[in-house]
Amino acid sequence: MELGIGIGWRPEIADEVEALAGIDWVEAVAENLCADHLPDSLVRLRERGVRVVPHGVALGLGGADRPDPGRLASLAARAELLGSPLVTEHIAFVRAGGPLTASPRLEAGHLLPVPRTWDALDVLCENVRIAQDSLPVPLALENIAALITWPGEELTEGRFLAELVERTGVRLLIDVANLHTNHVNLGQDPAKALDELPVEAIAYVHVAGGVERNGVWHDTHAHPVTAPVLQVLAELRSRVDPPGVLLERDDAFPPAAELAGELDAIRATLRQAAPPADPRATAGDAARDGCGGGIGDGKGGRAPAVPVPAGTRDRTAVAQTALLSALVAGTPTPEGFDRRRLRVQSRALAAKRADVVAKVAPELPEILGEGYRAAFLAYAGSRPMSGGYRRDALDFAEHVLIAGGPADPVARRRLTYWWRDRSGARPPRRATRLVRAARAALVGK
Repeated sequence: MELGIGIGWRPEIADEVEALAGIDWVEAVAENLCADHLPDSLVRLRERGVRVVPHGVALGLGGADRPDPGRLASLAARAELLGSPLVTEHIAFVRAGGPLTASPRLEAGHLLPVPRTWDALDVLCENVRIAQDSLPVPLALENIAALITWPGEELTEGRFLAELVERTGVRLLIDVANLHTNHVNLGQDPAKALDELPVEAIAYVHVAGGVERNGVWHDTHAHPVTAPVLQVLAELRSRVDPPGVLLERDDAFPPAAELAGELDAIRATLRQAAPPADPRATAGDAARDGCGGGIGDGKGGRAPAVPVPAGTRDRTAVAQTALLSALVAGTPTPEGFDRRRLRVQSRALAAKRADVVAKVAPELPEILGEGYRAAFLAYAGSRPMSGGYRRDALDFAEHVLIAGGPADPVARRRLTYWWRDRSGARPPRRATRLVRAARAALVGK
């Protein structure tokens, strides 16, 4: 199945994406789409014949728990609504704690790496099979960027991915920016990873920008694609002709002309790196045709299922909970981890929480002004996220109010009304909202 050249669809650049020339397909974050209604922009793109692929970020297939049936059903519904040829997710865990550890549930709000061990692979493979059996279309999984590594890893990234594909028949979404990130941060060779992974399993490729600060590469998706990332793309293209390549941008969106320039650079890299006559490139043809286990049904050629050995999920749960608790709750660093790296990751998680909460609840930075970020980071240091970002916004506002803030009485009343409007058992009726808005306007005078 040929996808071609695509771009990540985001509401902030919906008009620009529609206007870009030569876009064959787009990818949309699954959790940002309503299950029964598509944004008008995506409807228009689909009417033009542009494929839309839902990209999930919340399943946590690398976590110790089995996949949540509700999340799987939601992802399946979005795939059916979009008429998508496949869905994608990540090789990561995003939450920990809960019944397996008899501890509070913790949410990372971010994709965290699974240890490349046989235990973690057993758990991941079973979770992937559960997901495959619940989805109406093939599943492809993405390698993630990491700031930290687990102690005692038993497999390289390439071998880990190869084993995953062999056992489950799952497709791969290879992010070349993440391979570059892991090269800078963890010393892992992208060429070696590409040599070891089964390139014939690639469904498509991500390309994204980032920035280096103090020797650490941050996969921001908010900066232009750099030459080293394009070089990793060229390395991949020298081995296989990928069915699709997609540009990701999630923040600090540039003008349409800059997006078009980055897409042109991707096209040029693919063209220049293509070998004159490389027999390995036929692997890409097989994947596009759905042959040889290609995209097919996403299950072809997988090995017979083997139950996860007793105790494996429990061990995985304890290890992941200890790590996530250190990152978001300030508990001691688990043995074998780099404390400095964990501090960097912890600060990055808190900063991301602050940024996302400001997006889902823009009234909060407006009410709190310049003090918003410092107040949120202080809150995040002692209050792990236990639900989604909207729940986090409510918890943060409640925390500020309980602590007696904000100092300005007008801001405090505005924050109180905001919190009351959203924390009740049901949203307030329109008349109530109008009365409160009028009262807030009078208070502000």
